[in-house]
Amino acid sequence: MQSITIEQLRAASDAGGVAGVTLKGQGGSFLVQIFTRSGSAALLAKARSSEPRRFGNPIAALNVLRGVGITVGQFDASEWNPDEKEESPGKRGRAEAMRKAHQAAAYSEWLAAEIQDAIDDPRPSIPHDEVMAGMEADIAALTTG
Repeated sequence: MQSITIEQLRAASDAGGVAGVTLKGQGGSFLVQIFTRSGSAALLAKARSSEPRRFGNPIAALNVLRGVGITVGQFDASEWNPDEKEESPGKRGRAEAMRKAHQAAAYSEWLAAEIQDAIDDPRPSIPHDEVMAGMEADIAALTTG
């Protein structure tokens, strides 16, 4: 069976090429089957993959379909088994990834501001050799202390 992304499904739906959809339970998740007017069938796939997009909650799948403009379809729960639902980090794992990304962005902003402050500092620069000699003198004073 072919796969189709959300963008492709939206384009096909807008062009009138979608004959119907079925929200099909399979194991512990739901798949979206798309039937085209040309007679072919496809599964809704992940954005950058041909792997089928699996929904743990049928309401999430319905929200995606409604967002594409598809509001009528069929439902098949004959092969659905809620006991087979896959455990995944889900939103908590995604939330942690987003938190880390925000922390990294905040650190980058802080570092850029510190660098700009150093560039804008009107005090004269001190040569590297002079700074190192001063540090070596400080270290020597602490070790012989």
